[in-house]
Amino acid sequence: MITTAPFGVLAFPNIDPVFLEIGPIALHWYGLAYVAGILCGWLYGRALVSNPELWPNGVSPITKLQIDDFILWITAGIILGGRIGSILFYDFHRYSVDPLAAFRVWEGGMSFHGGLIGVVIAVALFTWKNRLPLWSLIDVVAVSVPFGLLFGRLANFINSELWGAPTTVPWAFVFPNGGPEPRHPTQLYEGLLEGVLLWLVLRLLTHRYKMFRRPRFVGSVFLAGYAMARIFVEFFRVPDVQLGYLYGGWLTMGMVLSLPMVVVAAWGMWAARETVYGPRPEEAEATPQR
Repeated sequence: MITTAPFGVLAFPNIDPVFLEIGPIALHWYGLAYVAGILCGWLYGRALVSNPELWPNGVSPITKLQIDDFILWITAGIILGGRIGSILFYDFHRYSVDPLAAFRVWEGGMSFHGGLIGVVIAVALFTWKNRLPLWSLIDVVAVSVPFGLLFGRLANFINSELWGAPTTVPWAFVFPNGGPEPRHPTQLYEGLLEGVLLWLVLRLLTHRYKMFRRPRFVGSVFLAGYAMARIFVEFFRVPDVQLGYLYGGWLTMGMVLSLPMVVVAAWGMWAARETVYGPRPEEAEATPQR
């Protein structure tokens, strides 16, 4: 089914947000996007830590088995952090009036910045528990995140949410719940910038310039890249109705939350130093004594 659109404007592909129904259970594209993003990130992370060419002296401080163990930690960080961040940053009044709404996850409401905080906490706890280098795991996670960002933004597009301001550009869409005006497809802008372009930049850093040898540099580039992409797209995106613009008809909550990321990223790139890893503890124990 295709939604009609004015001449010269792209027709919105009216895809059902529910891709599969099994009795009373409805599976949504948005939920599938999270599953696909975590799955692809997990597989990519395993490939990175098992590639000796990417690490100084051919030694990765993280094993594939540890990446497998970490999958549950990062999933919890994404979901809990994203939900709590959405409540605190974007719609606190609603949840303060109706606290049980926080548990109605099928109604939507996830925040990237909250999910980012949740993931950082998960990484910190996991590396502390397993005596792993914090910054190296952050780097591996950072280069794996763009998969989830791409799939998530595609799901936002399918759901006809988070659309942009009215425009006359030839690639505008008339969104089913966005009124009659053609609008910027800001979900696709973010998917291309945060998902595709950022992944290519990080891939170049890890495989061409071997930047895993400077822990926290790659993760910092991810922070800076996401923040700049988000701030750029926010100029075209309509803010959440319950918040609106915070100042001057242009400043949004997304911009405010992204600006500190640029500062942290600048510090991380400046502070990154080349590091050579020794053998893992289990490998050292297995080495014959001479």
